[in-house]
Amino acid sequence: MKGIITVIGKDSVGIIAKVCTYLAEKNINILDISQTIISGYFNMMMIIDVSGNSGKFENTIEDLKKLGEEIGVDIRLQSEEIFNSMHRI
Repeated sequence: MKGIITVIGKDSVGIIAKVCTYLAEKNINILDISQTIISGYFNMMMIIDVSGNSGKFENTIEDLKKLGEEIGVDIRLQSEEIFNSMHRI
């Protein structure tokens, strides 16, 4: 199963490292990643494969939300199907 992670907030040191460390600890593979910084604001989008994660998808959503609160950014995870449905024109 694939998921889409978005990370948005004020830029600071270690955002990518902390998100990637969490994913590695949960055996979640990053398939693609894009990040930009515009006028001090950080924006990152990742496509991930959660099939290696033994935990529940809902728990991963909550964990990432909490991680975002700790580091001062908004982190959201959605399943690829829901993301595609929401962004279909």
